Amino acid sequence: MAMYGQGKTRGQIAKLGINAATNQNSAAILLHEGHDPDFYFQFLSSQYNENREFGHSGGVSHLNAGLLKQIAVPVAPYAEQRRIAAILSTWDAAIAVAERLLQNSQSHLKALLEKTVLAPARQGVWPLQPIYTIADRVQRHAEDDEQLPILMISSGSGFVRQDEKYGPYMAGKSVENYIALKEGEFAYNKGNSKRYEFGCVFPLKVYERGLVPHVYVCFRLHEGLRAAFFEHLFAADYLHDQLGALVNTGVRNNGLLNIRPADFLGCKVPVPPLETQKRVASILDAGLALSARHEEVLQHLRNEKAALMAQLLTGKRRVRLPDTEATA
Repeated sequence: MAMYGQGKTRGQIAKLGINAATNQNSAAILLHEGHDPDFYFQFLSSQYNENREFGHSGGVSHLNAGLLKQIAVPVAPYAEQRRIAAILSTWDAAIAVAERLLQNSQSHLKALLEKTVLAPARQGVWPLQPIYTIADRVQRHAEDDEQLPILMISSGSGFVRQDEKYGPYMAGKSVENYIALKEGEFAYNKGNSKRYEFGCVFPLKVYERGLVPHVYVCFRLHEGLRAAFFEHLFAADYLHDQLGALVNTGVRNNGLLNIRPADFLGCKVPVPPLETQKRVASILDAGLALSARHEEVLQHLRNEKAALMAQLLTGKRRVRLPDTEATA
C-alpha cells in the first residue's frame, strides 16, 4: 500500500503496514494482486519532486484518491517489479548509511565548535574586544573600468553571484553604490533568515574581488589575526544575542534589520592568541572538510539512484532475472 499524506509539510510518500490506518488528510492506494508495493513506492517517490508535488499532477499540492488514480504508472512483469524494487532498496540502504555518516560528522563538528570556541568564549578564557578594534570598515567602490561580479550573501552558502540567483538585471543603477570587496574581507548581511535570525557574516573566499550591496557592513581584519577562526565564530552565530539586543531597540526597514554599522562594529568577539586562533581554525577546518565530503558522497548516491530509477522504472533498462523467477 502506498500513501500520499498531507499536512503542513505539504505531504509525503509512505508505505503503510497491514494494520495501519489513514485519516481524512490522506489518500491511500491498495494494489491488486500481482503488483509489488515496493516497486510502486519507488515509482511514486521518483515522481514526487523537490517541491513536494507530483510532476504530472498539474501542480496540485493537495491530492485526493481520485487524482491519485489518474496518475499513469508503469506495469512491468511482477518478477521484474520485485527485482527492480530490490535493486533500488539496496541504493536506499546505502543512502541511509551516507545520511547517518553526514549527521554524525555534523554533530561532531558542532561538538568541536562548542569545545574549542563557544565554551572558552562564554567562560571568559579569552579577552573580548569590539569588532572595530580588530578590523577596519570597508567602503571602497569599484574603479570606472572595473568589471566585477555582483555578489550577495546566502545564509546557507555564503557569497553567490546575484545574476545566477535572480537574473542579470537585479542590481540596476544602484550598482554604482555597491562596495568593492576583496578576497578575505568580511561582510555582514543584516537580512534575517531561518538560519540566522539577526543576519549573518561571511568572508569573501571564491572571488578575488566582487561588488556587494552597500547595505552590507563590510570590514577587513587587522594583520596578525586568523580569518578562518573568526569565520567559524560568525558561522556559529556567536553574535546572535548581541545583535538581537540591538534589534529590540529598533525596527525593520524593507525586510532588513535596523542595525547601524557602528552598532554592529561595536559587538564584541573573543580574541585568543594568534597560535590559538590557528590551532582552533585548523581543527574546525578539518571537521568542516569531513562533513562536506560526506555531503558530497550523499548527493552523489542520490543522483546515481535517480539516474538508475529513470532507466529501470521506464523500461529503458531491463533487469536480468534468475531463471527461477523468469519462468515463474
